[in-house]
Amino acid sequence: MENQKLVNFLNQLLSNYFIMYVKLHRYHWFVQGRHFFQLHEKMEELYTRFAADIDEIAERVLMIDGKPLATMSKYLKEATLDEANADDKEEEIIQQLIHDFAQIISEMKQTGIPLAGELNDEPTSDLLITLQGQLEKDVWMLKAYIAYE
Repeated sequence: MENQKLVNFLNQLLSNYFIMYVKLHRYHWFVQGRHFFQLHEKMEELYTRFAADIDEIAERVLMIDGKPLATMSKYLKEATLDEANADDKEEEIIQQLIHDFAQIISEMKQTGIPLAGELNDEPTSDLLITLQGQLEKDVWMLKAYIAYE
């Protein structure tokens, strides 16, 4: 299959998004600190968005004749992100999110978007560029949050 590398990349991205979805739930439930209420709400906003993004990524895999991964064991095997390992303190959570989002952005820029471009797959490019933009905004906001502290 000509687009197998792109399918593989999208499944890796799907796996990373699922790891983030679970991680954001953990942070939503266990965050502690002065900004508990703000961060509790922000984590819910993020995991809700990630749930919708997971669906978009999986549907895109299907549209390009691939099979999206759909088990925890496969997500854990294919993901390049680690499960939640930050303590439940505000600053550690924010730093971990900045790191994870930056890693996903880098992988999209270095691998996913170029692969989609090689295949002239504009819808996949568009999806990846949209996700990249969302994550870049998240990183910007999270860095501003830490700078304010």
